[in-house]
Amino acid sequence: MTSTTLHITAADEYDTEVAILGAGPVGLMMANQLGQAGIRTLLIEKGEQLIDYPRAIGIDDESLRAIQSVGLIDKVLPHTTPWHAMRFLTPKGRCFADIQPMTDEFGWSRRNAFIQPQVDAVLCDGLARFACVRRLFSRELTAVSQNANGVELTLNAPDNRTERVRARWLVACDGGNSFVRRTLGISFEGKTAPNKWIVIDIANDPLSTPHVYMCCDPVRPWVSAALPHAVRRFEFMVMPGETEEELSRPENLHRLLAKALPDPGRIELVRQRVYTHNARIAGRFREGRILLAGDAAHIMPVWQGQGYNSGMRDAANLAWKLALVVKGQAGEGLLDSYEQERRAHAKAMIDLSVTAGNVLAPRYRWQGALRDAVSWALNALPPVKRYLLEMRFKPMPQYRRGALLAGGTPAVGRMFIQPPVKDCSGRSGLLDDWIGANFAIIAWGSNPQWGLSEAQCERWRALGAVFIRAVPEVQLPQNAPPGDVIWLSDSQNRLRTWFAGQPHSIVVLRPDRFVGATAIPQTLGTTLDALEQALTLVPCTPANIEKVA
Repeated sequence: MTSTTLHITAADEYDTEVAILGAGPVGLMMANQLGQAGIRTLLIEKGEQLIDYPRAIGIDDESLRAIQSVGLIDKVLPHTTPWHAMRFLTPKGRCFADIQPMTDEFGWSRRNAFIQPQVDAVLCDGLARFACVRRLFSRELTAVSQNANGVELTLNAPDNRTERVRARWLVACDGGNSFVRRTLGISFEGKTAPNKWIVIDIANDPLSTPHVYMCCDPVRPWVSAALPHAVRRFEFMVMPGETEEELSRPENLHRLLAKALPDPGRIELVRQRVYTHNARIAGRFREGRILLAGDAAHIMPVWQGQGYNSGMRDAANLAWKLALVVKGQAGEGLLDSYEQERRAHAKAMIDLSVTAGNVLAPRYRWQGALRDAVSWALNALPPVKRYLLEMRFKPMPQYRRGALLAGGTPAVGRMFIQPPVKDCSGRSGLLDDWIGANFAIIAWGSNPQWGLSEAQCERWRALGAVFIRAVPEVQLPQNAPPGDVIWLSDSQNRLRTWFAGQPHSIVVLRPDRFVGATAIPQTLGTTLDALEQALTLVPCTPANIEKVA
């Protein structure tokens, strides 16, 4: 059985299963997921408290689904604005591209505004639920080393005390300037944009118009974004020769804000900060027992709001794998699939963000004029307009190799939908509410256990797998039949439509909601055997079951 307490061997030494460096959103999400799995986790943060200055303002449906998986979605939603549109404007204010994603295939609005420090605080407070998770703030990492058995960290603690941490694994979420990545000598390939931007956050929004507006001014591009709780964010490109100190003077802030406000001096300034936009990716995401995640692994411009969300995808992808390895349920080779699956998509999101920045601020004026004319013409074409409105240009993660049965149906390696469903008791909700942080075997119409031996059922039960039988609403029994198969009705026919487009009637979902394999009842047994090998699962024995119970 996994221990739920952190072993402290001395006043200045800690012994844990997983150490996480950095209490940003990625580290906080990793800690919540590992805590939920009962893994002894130590979260280490350099600062005295969580960062509270302006950062990410866009959170997508995949990130909200990850937050739902750790039971904090109800506390996060009040700090979001769903269905957040993005509108590109010409210097004269004409909208030439209107992106209003209205799909909710994963259970939540595809694009949402939020204020990151508020959501980070919810994730941090959520760690108090787990006795196996401990937080250490005001600790600066000064040295890191590893061997075949674990990782050792040396920390500079308050009062110049030295602390040492011994962990089986280290997840470095310590930002774009990652000390761990630099210590390991891992490259950070890419480039830094020549332009900086000043971010200005204002309380009691003086505009109060919804959504995000990207003004493609050839002289000085700028952004105006409505955020929750009546906060307005402005971003202006910093011109060559301008400094943060100079731009932060009230008269210069007012000059910038005059582009959008009739009375720029009548505002409630929260803070301002100058940012540099980088587009870089680490040469590798894993070095032995150390894994890089979030900005330590990849960093990108803000224009599609994907830096935050890409980091959350890292956490969702890595945490369940690390938990299986720590518990002895899977081999260490499972962790190699983390980079196999995440690297290509992170690079795709970097490229999309760079492209969006070039659309907002092209190098030459003639490029801006051409952009406006072409986009105006293309918007008149319904297929193109749908492509923009539904954000189909956003590369969705699709894993072609890794912890899955590659070469299967097109659904394999993609995130599964999350429609509204109802169970036999009449309870309604979203699909993940019945799955929890587990594997799931979902069959349309049939019994998902029919094609399995009792030994196979026991192996997957030991992993925490949930068996679900999805049926039309009119076929849902009024009382749950005996056994551990959960019956769910397809309230809006979304599951029926999804399965109707597939050659197979059963999906095996990983804990991150990606399809690991598909099958029909007659092939499910052999499919699961093959998936166990792909996941490097350790054979299930009574001793193993007792160890992870």
